[in-house]
Amino acid sequence: MDKLFFNGDIITMKEAFDKARIVPEAVLVSDGLIKRIGMIGDLKEDLKEDVEWIDLKGKCLMPSFIDPHSHIVMNGQMSLYADLSECGSFEEIINTLKEYKINHNISNDGVIVGYGYDHNFLTEREHPDKYTLDKVSTTIPVIIMHISGHLLCANSVALEIAGITAHTEEPYGGRIGRIKNSLDPNGYFEEAGLQFMYPVLRNRMQVDTATVVENMQTIYLKNGVTTVQDGASTEENINLLKAMASSGQLKIDIIAYPLIADKGKEVIDKNIEIDNKYENHLKIGGYKIILDGSQQGRSAWLSEPYMGGDEKYCGYASYGDEIVNKYVEQAVKEKKQILAHCNGDAASEQFLNAYELCMRDHEEMALRPVMIHCQTVRNDQLERMAKMKMIASIFVGHVYFWGDIHLQNLGFERGNHISPVRDAIDRGVVVNFHQDTPVTKPNMLHSIWCAVNRISRNGVEIGKEQRISVYEALKAVTINAAYEYFEENEKGSLEEGKRADMVILSDSPLKVDIKQIKNIYVLETIKDGEVVFKRDLCLN
Repeated sequence: MDKLFFNGDIITMKEAFDKARIVPEAVLVSDGLIKRIGMIGDLKEDLKEDVEWIDLKGKCLMPSFIDPHSHIVMNGQMSLYADLSECGSFEEIINTLKEYKINHNISNDGVIVGYGYDHNFLTEREHPDKYTLDKVSTTIPVIIMHISGHLLCANSVALEIAGITAHTEEPYGGRIGRIKNSLDPNGYFEEAGLQFMYPVLRNRMQVDTATVVENMQTIYLKNGVTTVQDGASTEENINLLKAMASSGQLKIDIIAYPLIADKGKEVIDKNIEIDNKYENHLKIGGYKIILDGSQQGRSAWLSEPYMGGDEKYCGYASYGDEIVNKYVEQAVKEKKQILAHCNGDAASEQFLNAYELCMRDHEEMALRPVMIHCQTVRNDQLERMAKMKMIASIFVGHVYFWGDIHLQNLGFERGNHISPVRDAIDRGVVVNFHQDTPVTKPNMLHSIWCAVNRISRNGVEIGKEQRISVYEALKAVTINAAYEYFEENEKGSLEEGKRADMVILSDSPLKVDIKQIKNIYVLETIKDGEVVFKRDLCLN
């Protein structure tokens, strides 16, 4: 049945409409597509007798949100772990893990896993060590993941099972924490060092696939997101997503990006039927590469040292230049888009150098490379990005969640330049926003609020000169995000012939006070013309 949406604030995100200040009265949807947009009187000739009239009752209708970078499978997996995100001390972490052990009836053959602690906001202001986690159990391995996903801590049993001793060498691009004045491991791991604990997790964690599947999509739907990324997809991730797709469980479109450094080509070759084309809402979009670590975890790779601690410490690279050059050239030769995780400006430099070098040897192709996160990208680097048409996918939520920490770690000038959205847009870079879920929730309205207000958790203005308009922020989570996926002709705006992927909001972001944008909520999420989420108004 055709549907006519009317009597509300309609934001089309079609720039020609918006610049001309054309405000349509209605949107007509037919067979999952937008058939007509305009004044109700002009649409009447297209209305069938059985058309469903949907009264918006003054609420806001706009394109649904598009996620340009997250980890949807990991989001489902994290629902199996103990939630440490609200823990404010070691004691609270210990108690939460003990409760998790009891509730999940974990025996000595299992593993106790937690996710979401942030040392920056613990009373101790440091990472728990093996002795702290030994208080949870001395017979069961305990592993907890940092909120960034780039760091973890383990207890003595986990270290023993993994074979980590004073003689274990640190991997390139990673770190094993040591007890002060000793080579003995203290249970802390960074970046590539996490690989030592993965076998413990794989061999002992009982994965409840049904729970993972159930929890994977829900949070995106609640936040009005209908196109989602699975960044850094493993072969197991894609197999799970394919199973969901073939059984009709996917309610949203998912684009997977295997890690090029982890058998990425092999993964794509095994799944050629979804290489750059959807099958039951799933496709592979290209490759992902991780070039450094976490800014708030002080493992991101900077060109100038962090403040505090070792005066020469700048973080570190995940790979040497030769390896990065090889992988970038591989992607370009295969005509694949590549997304590069770059938190530090030194990592950004490495990616830019590799892509520029590759372009000298190959005819320029419109592959739309993407720099992910862009926390400390410099203005001279933004200018180079604009020239090579590299997209900046910015984790603008850092301004709120860790802006105060960045000021401490980077100093006033660099700290205020994190997530430099205004400078990127002014230099002609296509910008979109992501939340890196499960690091933070896929709340696009919060990201919009962050971009236009630039206020930290502590109420500090972080680089107010980087503020942008609400409309520019809306572009970053709709049409610009669609552009990353080469889908700007199908999604990202309300236009005739495009998919009817829409969201109904409690208020128009263009009309409320900018400080109130984060309080707007999603009433309905619509995918291909069908409602896939409807808010229970009793919750308000």
